[in-house]
Amino acid sequence: MACNRVGSMMTGFFTEHPVTNADDLAHCDKERYARFFHAMLDRGIAFAPSYCEAAFVSLAHTDEDIETTVRAAREAFAGL
Repeated sequence: MACNRVGSMMTGFFTEHPVTNADDLAHCDKERYARFFHAMLDRGIAFAPSYCEAAFVSLAHTDEDIETTVRAAREAFAGL
């Protein structure tokens, strides 16, 4: 997985290479992202449904929210 981030905005891409342009984006594993998205949703975490949308962390997210998300992501990744 490659992750692009600016400030608190980030996007994770299922690819072995950095994503820096539209051609790189076209080679990402969209189906794997869909499986990750549903695995996270099953665990109560709502990410953007599209593999090329951004996620945001804000002051509204507590340490507990972030820990819950990290735990859910570990489980989701293990199931991929």
